[in-house]
Amino acid sequence: MRRVLAAALLVTTTGCASAPAEPATDGPVAETDKITWGPCTDIKRPDGEPPAQQDASVRCGKLAVPLDYARPDGEKLELALIKLAATDPKKRLGSMVFNFGGPGASGVDTLDQAAKALTSLRAHYDLVSFDPRGVERSSGVRCGDGAEMDRFVSLDTLPSNAQTHQESVDANKEFARLCQENSGKILPYVGTVNAARDMDRIRAAVGDPKLNYVGMSYGTQLGAVYATEFPKNVGRMLLDAPLDPTVTFEQRTLTQTRGFQKAYESFLRSCVKGGCEVGKDVTTANANVENLMNELAAKPLQVDGRKLTQGLASTGVAAALYSELTWPFLEKALGQALKGQGDALMYLADSYTGRAEDGTYSTQMTSFPAITCVDTAERPSEAELRRTEAAALKISPLFGSEGSGGLCRVWPAKGSNQARHVNATGSAPIVVVGGRGDPATPYQWAPRLTAQLRTARLVTYEGEGHGAYLSGSKCVQELVDAYLVQGTLPSKGATCPAA
Repeated sequence: MRRVLAAALLVTTTGCASAPAEPATDGPVAETDKITWGPCTDIKRPDGEPPAQQDASVRCGKLAVPLDYARPDGEKLELALIKLAATDPKKRLGSMVFNFGGPGASGVDTLDQAAKALTSLRAHYDLVSFDPRGVERSSGVRCGDGAEMDRFVSLDTLPSNAQTHQESVDANKEFARLCQENSGKILPYVGTVNAARDMDRIRAAVGDPKLNYVGMSYGTQLGAVYATEFPKNVGRMLLDAPLDPTVTFEQRTLTQTRGFQKAYESFLRSCVKGGCEVGKDVTTANANVENLMNELAAKPLQVDGRKLTQGLASTGVAAALYSELTWPFLEKALGQALKGQGDALMYLADSYTGRAEDGTYSTQMTSFPAITCVDTAERPSEAELRRTEAAALKISPLFGSEGSGGLCRVWPAKGSNQARHVNATGSAPIVVVGGRGDPATPYQWAPRLTAQLRTARLVTYEGEGHGAYLSGSKCVQELVDAYLVQGTLPSKGATCPAA
């Protein structure tokens, strides 16, 4: 499987408007099972690992939902959930549900880590997250053991020739076969529309008449689909680092390639200002990185019995570009690799692909294509894949690839375009935040999603990194918290400077 990139406030404008009264709930509430909250040891992964708990008040639970919503009384699957109770019960407004992205990120594993940046919000809400269907503890999609996953994620994207292309085709077919063999029953049902229906079951189960929600990255598409399916059930909804659900595989690949290349160039400019380990100036540093990647394609570096391939190295670079905070580590990792030591770049790649020290993988790299491929009916031809790759490599030799279209082309479950069409007409106001320097969800997608929703208001963050709400920007956090806690909408055209 070739590398796939996915898919974290002082107000600077004048005046704010208050959100209008919330509309009535969409129709009768479906009969919903209750959530029994208890110790998080009750929701172990298949390998027996419970979620990490940094907060003693954390509780976990399960919620049964229909596998197939066309047969609501048929087979069920269990969603794994996590909750951090509101710290000020007298000010409690309800629950705030989070999705941290992916598609395929585990909310159960992420919420506790993110909670320390959400102290203001937690005073007023129970913070709730979950593993969406097909992710980790919620019937997570599995596509092979650790050794098989190692082979898939380490494939090179360079050189772009017939041999590399055939290796990609063969790997995609084998990956899809293993996914069908290990998780075939759930593959047709892991799409975003079903996940949105699951969220409405969660809303009812926690006892909220409206869904209050924070979605980041892919979580913005999940929120947008929810607002389309259940517009009158929308409470206060933040969509941070938004996706444009209408883009094709080719458009997404080229746009994200430009985004990562832009972030990479920003990293290089920042690096050379203070004695960069990668090179004395931007041109030299870039040439050194390109030479490193070409050398790794010919001869990978040995790292503790593993091989740092060009594919893994470029994944490691991409992983570090998601936040400015990791740029110093990226500098050291590249500097060491240029001296023949690949440990740090391997660590970055493993953090992206979800590989643990024992060689096992989370479902991040398997849930991602499973959800992506059923969320679209698009199945690109070989000619379209080669055209996409050629255009992407012209934009960036480092990040250019065919994207996820090659794997979806051979995916064993059919896709649907239902999740690509969003329109939240009738919902309460939604806030969308887009970052100018976001590599994974480039800024141009933010105004597009805002327009498609019809009920959304856009906030622009001028800084770098993937996601703005948890970026450290005081402006963004204060603006968003005023909306989520008091219901105060940002002014039209609101902008926050780089942190």
